[in-house]
Amino acid sequence: MQGEIGDCWMLAALGSLTLQKQFLENVLPKDQGFQDNYAGIFHFRFWQYGEWVDVVIDDQLPILNGAYLSVHPRTSNEFWPSLLEKAYAKLRGSYQSLHGGYLSDALVDFTGGVQVQFSLKDPPPDLEEILKAADRSQCLMGCSTSAQLKRNIELRNGIVQGHAYTVTGAVKIPYKNGWKHIIRIWNPWGHGEWKGPWSDNSPQWDHVEPQCREALLRNKDDGEFWMSCENFQEQFSWLYICNSTPTFLDFGDQQYTTWSTDRHINLWSPALPTGRSNSSSGEAPRNPLYIFQVPDHDPKPYNVLISLMQKHAEDTRDAKNLKIGFFITKDNSRVLKQTFSLARDVTCYFTLRPGTYAVVPASTEDQGFEFLLRIFLKRDYSESSNSLPSPVPPMDVPRQNEDSSYKAVFLRYAKQGSDMDALQLQQLLNEVILRDEMTSLGGRFSFDSCRGILALMDLHSNGRLTLQEFRSLWQILAEYTDIFSKADRNRSGFLDVSELKSAIQMAGLAVSEQLLRLLVLRYGDTAGRVGFSDFVCCLLRLKTMTRAFQNLAEGGSQISVTSAEMPACPCWKHCSK
Repeated sequence: MQGEIGDCWMLAALGSLTLQKQFLENVLPKDQGFQDNYAGIFHFRFWQYGEWVDVVIDDQLPILNGAYLSVHPRTSNEFWPSLLEKAYAKLRGSYQSLHGGYLSDALVDFTGGVQVQFSLKDPPPDLEEILKAADRSQCLMGCSTSAQLKRNIELRNGIVQGHAYTVTGAVKIPYKNGWKHIIRIWNPWGHGEWKGPWSDNSPQWDHVEPQCREALLRNKDDGEFWMSCENFQEQFSWLYICNSTPTFLDFGDQQYTTWSTDRHINLWSPALPTGRSNSSSGEAPRNPLYIFQVPDHDPKPYNVLISLMQKHAEDTRDAKNLKIGFFITKDNSRVLKQTFSLARDVTCYFTLRPGTYAVVPASTEDQGFEFLLRIFLKRDYSESSNSLPSPVPPMDVPRQNEDSSYKAVFLRYAKQGSDMDALQLQQLLNEVILRDEMTSLGGRFSFDSCRGILALMDLHSNGRLTLQEFRSLWQILAEYTDIFSKADRNRSGFLDVSELKSAIQMAGLAVSEQLLRLLVLRYGDTAGRVGFSDFVCCLLRLKTMTRAFQNLAEGGSQISVTSAEMPACPCWKHCSK
């Protein structure tokens, strides 16, 4: 329940977070409690501009006149909401920084996902379908009311003005002789509910089948209530939906689709041309633009989503948002779409026909900013997934045939050099391979992991990766990405023991139950789950050692595999022992 601090926007996002275990476990790491080896500290994780940040706090909570100043639990032994709120306050600078904020920001900080705001005064025609798709695909959702004069004024119908709520469900139920679309909403105050149609004691529930009514209705003053979609649009101003990818746009005949993601971090300067049109002076544009290709199949509604986020300086706690946005161009110059807003991030979804497009980040203000740009493209499951889509690096001058192959990726991160070290490999893997939000849930590639990968791929044993060696690694990563995606049946971003066994079998290997348990102990988390980065390290080492010992079994004098398909293991002396 909300305390004295005006952070209903954060608590509304937190309420939605508790419904989605896959996100909650990432923000609230397990194995924390007051029992074994308790040291009086806790840690939480929040997503900030493309990176997960670990925040450590002590166990002291602010009290004012004997009552919690912060969020307080309904039970006397539940402290994680209050501790999480304290960690989030530390991340933002102070508790005062939580007094007023944006629900959309908190949703992104808790998930690392992409969020879209829908105006309920001018809603999209398929709002009901979007809500049902969001609920079905386990999105985080929230909503807010407008405040014309004063905030936190409760109307006679029970709705609070200038307040943020959590959307906890959206269903379509049989009602009388037809169907009714109703929405479930929760008030972070922990009390105060809607008193109109479909509220706890409304007569509408008398016309609902008993089995359905029993499953949906909880008649108690806990702040949670149902209302019709029509009343929802009348009483609330904005709807916020967030997920790792924009699954809320998958409905109708689009349920068998997936989303690819490209992510770019760069700087925009007001002193340089934006590149959205040809300069009359012939000057080449210098600010970055990014090329993307809409797949060549029949365009369906909402097949492209673009999100641009501005990054505030780390030492600027009260930084003001600039008015930022982007242009979408075609044929190098013609502007098709543009959107700008005074917000931390600007996100819009579009329907674009197959072809090549460019997105150009920009600002209307005379001030530069660092940005994170994410481009989401809808793809059919039937599309080939044999190779990883390559990112297109920032361009100074538009080019028709951009070389986005493995060679371009290698040269970009090798700084145009002839080889690559472990640090450069780590940056490449985290920025290119993990740009898919689902694969990034399991954590990033550590420096030690990248040193291990490099050692397995380095045929020259010099601690560096050549272009030819990287080509082999790129092909292996494409194969492992496909295997991981197929094995991760619940799209959690992790593999459990049975899924890991299935993935290993897909790779053409066999493991005993004992070896499988050892692999989970070595590469899994405390819950026995293996994320994508650990899966790559695990499978690469397992496959290398399988080939190596096969070589010994066939009469080889030492472990030595030198084909392009699988490199030698430079630590053969230790491995053979």
